[in-house]
Amino acid sequence: MSALVRYFLSKGKKVAGYDRVESALTRELNAEGAEIHYEDNVDLIPSAFKDKTQTLVVWTPAVPHDHSELTFFRENGFEIMKRAQVLGEITRTTRGLCVAGTHGKTTTSSMIAHLLKQSKVDCNAFLGGILKNYDSNLLLSDTSDLTVIEADEYDRSFHWLRPTMAVITSVSPDHLDIYGTETAYKEGFSYFASLIKKNGVLLMEENVDIELQLQKGVKVYRYAMNISPPAPLHKERGESSLSCGEGGGRGADFYAKNIKTGKGEISFDFVTPEKIIPNIQLGVPVKINISNGVAAMAIAYLNGVSDDELRAGMSSFQGAKRRFDFHIKRDDLVLIDDYAHHPDELAASITSIRQLYPDKKLTVIFQPHLYSRTNDFYKEFAKSLSLADEVILIPIYPAREEPIPGVSSQMILDLVTSPEKQLYSKTELLVHVKKGKYEVVLMAGAGDIELLVEPIKNSLNG
Repeated sequence: MSALVRYFLSKGKKVAGYDRVESALTRELNAEGAEIHYEDNVDLIPSAFKDKTQTLVVWTPAVPHDHSELTFFRENGFEIMKRAQVLGEITRTTRGLCVAGTHGKTTTSSMIAHLLKQSKVDCNAFLGGILKNYDSNLLLSDTSDLTVIEADEYDRSFHWLRPTMAVITSVSPDHLDIYGTETAYKEGFSYFASLIKKNGVLLMEENVDIELQLQKGVKVYRYAMNISPPAPLHKERGESSLSCGEGGGRGADFYAKNIKTGKGEISFDFVTPEKIIPNIQLGVPVKINISNGVAAMAIAYLNGVSDDELRAGMSSFQGAKRRFDFHIKRDDLVLIDDYAHHPDELAASITSIRQLYPDKKLTVIFQPHLYSRTNDFYKEFAKSLSLADEVILIPIYPAREEPIPGVSSQMILDLVTSPEKQLYSKTELLVHVKKGKYEVVLMAGAGDIELLVEPIKNSLNG
């Protein structure tokens, strides 16, 4: 939402809004000219925004349907659009490069935006994280009609988009409170792919397995972190059904080879269907970014970014905030903050840290996000967290949900097999951290755990 706030401010519009909690980001938006308040109270809506002839109301499904301010706008006939609808309108008038997936979409879309922005091609971008290179989640261009958009599958929001090119990074079951079943979740991604404009491009991770019904002339490419490929896989698809992923191990059009790690660096050669671009250096050198980087470079390459621009962009990419974000990086102490909130994401983050610091004790502080997700995947969360030496859980962040009886962080903790494990309140956590001894600490979750990063950093440094 904050990217749209900035977009409308850049167009000279007045912007006001509600958020549940004040944060560094909302304070920045207020400083930039937005009027944001934190109490659900119709009286706090600025008077200028109570004129329905002059006001567009934009909301996300994170806001409950009984929200009194949203109810006021509905009952009084205001024009109301979902965030995704607004982005969908933008993709109808520009060339949308839309990145979807259960995980990896924020980093991949941020990489694409940076690669294009620092090249001769340029772009606009609406991102799901704050890109450190620009300290913003909104990038604007006076010369390019390319628009990078992170495509959110929650509430089927990405079905409003009309991509020219689309990326699907992964399809692991999530948001079952919306989709109900894994099959329905996959069908959501299948429908998203069907929305790619004629003669467009679909780029999918090698192991993504969904049914496709594509528009005429859409080219399908596969990408992977590191494979030995068979014959090139890209071809034009007509308006017929295609099942992807059957048989497995079919290879990819874009992938990395000659991967080298050491001394805190990762480099590799980028393989395209036409050529090999050697010596790509990852600006954020963690293993999970190899795959993200291959996808991002593939889209940039297909849009005309040169070999030298790809190298420069990948090496200068600083990452998005809360995506493997280092807050302390010393020989004796490391603190990393990460948005991981799905079991697969947690496992990938923990595994990457293990590879970076194989001889260090790893402590994971995790805040589960949503009662429904916890209920659906508590066994999988426990399995992922058990990869750490020590696990500390805090209570579930409810976001839009009411509590589900019997569902709590304790469900996960009971199944964790790590030698050290504990459940604390936020207050107890800060007290515990002051007393403990740590080597590598990962803080993970999509809730308000980010507000604890600075206090824990201060305690660790103290």
